[in-house]
Amino acid sequence: MSAQAAEGPGVAGIVLAAGSSTRMGRNKLLLEIGGESLVRRAVRLAGEAGLDPIVVVTGRFREAVEGEVRELACVPVFNPDHATGIQTSAAAGVGSVAGDCEAAVVMLADMPFVTARMVRTLVARYRETGAPLVVSTYGGEANAPPILYDRALFGEIARMKAGCGREVVRRHMERAVLVEWSAGRLRDLDRPDDYESARREFDAADGRE
Repeated sequence: MSAQAAEGPGVAGIVLAAGSSTRMGRNKLLLEIGGESLVRRAVRLAGEAGLDPIVVVTGRFREAVEGEVRELACVPVFNPDHATGIQTSAAAGVGSVAGDCEAAVVMLADMPFVTARMVRTLVARYRETGAPLVVSTYGGEANAPPILYDRALFGEIARMKAGCGREVVRRHMERAVLVEWSAGRLRDLDRPDDYESARREFDAADGRE
């Protein structure tokens, strides 16, 4: 039993890794960045940030993703409806941890410029304020993962019709705490040129986060 489990419910991590990688042309979750695959990196960072439990929501590449994270401290959850939209993966994730945590941080597996420090900051702001939402903003404009949701919002996430929590964020923005990051942290890897650019940047930085 972890120290957190002994203390009671904590903050869970939900890594969304159910996409089809259509624009990449191959399973992007296994592409390496900084010496490790995207999905392993996301799960490792969630652990380093102290999230517990960590759920990895899988979809089209279920077997490959589960194999990649098998040795890590996480629980794979398969979303049979992954093809209908990312909102179903978010719902599957929160549904799997609803009784085990007071809040959850939703992360995307293909955002390699997100760091453990960023996730820890979201949790710290939640502890300080008790806000039902702690939202990452980038460059003063875009709202995107990682986003922390209090368990009081889990039911709304389960009923989402579209988006990855965006409608829940809009509905509760007046009560949300915003945490600002540089615009460069927002980058995700959808296309081959996105990946090549990010890989070169990580190589140049010698893996530093």
